[in-house]
Amino acid sequence: MDQLVIAGRSFTSRLLVGTGKFASNQAMVQALEHSGSEIVTVALRRVDIENPADSLLSHIDRSRYLLLPNTSGARNAEEAVRLARLARAAGCEPWVKLEVTPDPYYLLPDPVETLKAAEILVREGFTVLPYMPADPVLARHLEEAGTATLMPLGAPIGSNRGLRTRDHVAIIIEQASVPVVVDAGLGAPSHAAEAMEMGADAVLVNTALADTADPAAMAAAFRKGVEAGREAFLAGLGPQRDRAEASSPLTGFLREEK
Repeated sequence: MDQLVIAGRSFTSRLLVGTGKFASNQAMVQALEHSGSEIVTVALRRVDIENPADSLLSHIDRSRYLLLPNTSGARNAEEAVRLARLARAAGCEPWVKLEVTPDPYYLLPDPVETLKAAEILVREGFTVLPYMPADPVLARHLEEAGTATLMPLGAPIGSNRGLRTRDHVAIIIEQASVPVVVDAGLGAPSHAAEAMEMGADAVLVNTALADTADPAAMAAAFRKGVEAGREAFLAGLGPQRDRAEASSPLTGFLREEK
């Protein structure tokens, strides 16, 4: 079976799901179930990670999902590292989705502080999944620092605008030797399929599910989009051409009567 492997750990699903913005915990749970996801991100600023009865955490089955603490809200490396350490001290696995977003308007990741935090956390034994600009040079530095994945944005967080960084993401995919997870900005199953067709190893979505009238149905649609895109990538897309090329012969089917 074609599995996603991150830091030596295998996952059947290539769809990661965030837990913010849902109208209710019940809607979130249904979305998770229909998505088929096995990795669920949780923003540490939104939960009491030490309290298993926390309103959000109590609805996530940790035997079924890998809980991936998220340093969302951290404005610099110091804050991000502190949040990751708190999650580990509270009993979470030493996996962290690293986010450093000092800009409150566009929520773009800070490349300098992200790299700094990644270097510290890797040294401390964390499995680091860094949210990052779609910058191939930064991607190389993060991989050299020892991150388990690269997570370039498709578009600004929550914008649902799709793969606006396509050209740079393609370079990152080409050069990376760790899984590439397209994170942020994907708003439709077709966006997820596009990323997977390019060769991305996985995608992460949240707003695209939570903002809809039926999060569970949308999660199921994204699941299909991810699977279809992966299958298309493995099958090998046909080449694009500048001119038309008939799929059937244009000669030999009109015979002149003699």
